[in-house]
Amino acid sequence: MSVRRGLALRCYGPGQQLKIEELEFAAGEGETLVEMQYAAVTQLDRTVLAGKLAQQMQPPFIPGSEGAGVVVSSGVYAAGTPVVVRGGGLGVSRSGTWGQLAVVPDPSVHLLPSGLDPASAVAMLAPALTAHTAVRRVGQIVQNETVVVTGVTGLVGQLCAAVARAAGAMKVIGLARSDESVEMLEGLVDQIVRVDELGQVGRELPWCNAVIDTVGGPVTSGVMSHITPGGRLVALGYTAGEFATLDLHQLIGRDLRVLPVNMQRTTIEAGTVTAVLTDIAPSRVRPVLEIVAAPQVEAALDLLAAGSADRRVLLDLTRF
Repeated sequence: MSVRRGLALRCYGPGQQLKIEELEFAAGEGETLVEMQYAAVTQLDRTVLAGKLAQQMQPPFIPGSEGAGVVVSSGVYAAGTPVVVRGGGLGVSRSGTWGQLAVVPDPSVHLLPSGLDPASAVAMLAPALTAHTAVRRVGQIVQNETVVVTGVTGLVGQLCAAVARAAGAMKVIGLARSDESVEMLEGLVDQIVRVDELGQVGRELPWCNAVIDTVGGPVTSGVMSHITPGGRLVALGYTAGEFATLDLHQLIGRDLRVLPVNMQRTTIEAGTVTAVLTDIAPSRVRPVLEIVAAPQVEAALDLLAAGSADRRVLLDLTRF
């Protein structure tokens, strides 16, 4: 067993400032030692740091639930392999990713596809898992289908379009508000349909097999009338309103299905993370990043609290 020393951020209890300490790291049976490059700063991390999870580590511990780096030693992966790490209780029930090195369970290590840089992979992992679940697992989009994505200018909406394309959709149509720029959608969707300030959908919206609805509200009601018999509406969000009117005559008469996405009840199976990243790698979708040096972790947590839904905050673990 090789032992490496490295710097890490440690939590000594709720409300206490994180401390930088030099520690020993060694991977045991069934574990992989990873030299970390970037780690996400997430709402889950904030919850853990606040001591609000019933079953979590007792201080002191290393936070961090997601990250990317290269393998140092492993019984599964060759040294130098670029990977993303997530799952297995990282940063919750065992020490996490906020350090120069991390010891992680082998099943929590996922190959990083070529063409996707580690910072973007970490930043997009959570929203990409949501998009992948909505499009492939719940919506079950298959080849030659026409798919509508509402709220397509948002990060999750863009990723839904990218995953639908990867799933073989014949045509991807994006719905965007009348005042939104759609330059970032070039090459990602085949058609853009505008939604007015009241949530009314343009009449040029064609028939589709499925709708991935990220916004809810009146938009949900508007797109239902454009779903072909036997089609489905995947409900993913409600930023445009928590309530929608469903036309039962359409719902029953055309045998439509309304399918909710609940990520808290979704099990991420082995191989899913790599499959998700492979889906989005060919697209040009990239998040707005705030990358902060590891010693400025408190500033990173403040950025997360004040940031928008589409902005991702990362720690640069090469800068201690």
